[in-house]
Amino acid sequence: MKKYFVLLLILAVTLTNAADLKLGKSITVKDKSSVSKILSNPAKFEGKTVLVEGKILEVCQDSGCWIELAGDKAGQKIKVQFEEGKVSVPKDSKGKMVSVQGIVEEVTPENSCSDDHKKESKSDKVIIKDEAKSDCGGCASASSCGDEAKSDCGDGEKTAKVYQIKGLGAVIK
Repeated sequence: MKKYFVLLLILAVTLTNAADLKLGKSITVKDKSSVSKILSNPAKFEGKTVLVEGKILEVCQDSGCWIELAGDKAGQKIKVQFEEGKVSVPKDSKGKMVSVQGIVEEVTPENSCSDDHKKESKSDKVIIKDEAKSDCGGCASASSCGDEAKSDCGDGEKTAKVYQIKGLGAVIK
């Protein structure tokens, strides 16, 4: 009887660990940063490697190269952009919990605005400060697909900077 119990216990532990999907580089950062702290003072975190956790709100349906991660406060979210071809988040990951290690970075029009966003984003409140027009495109650019990076792309308006996380590794639970 004890043998069966031990066998069932080992099987349960194996199945539980198998449920975690590891993507990209291994997570090495131990201390978590909250999304709300990053969003409240992103310049303080810019260029730093952080570990964030939260629920996946959206996933790039083209190549799985980005996710939107829910913050710890209602209505907060931050975009996590992975290098296309190195990490591909499963398209059915929406709603799952994830731990992400990455580098906080400022988003500029050169890496945030696809042709689709130029058409869609006229009503968005987030406008990137740079005046340069951009013809960047597709999910291969650092922030071309998510709401966090939408801007008015080249109409000359200036507002606050926009930040995202350059994802290095993730564990989807």
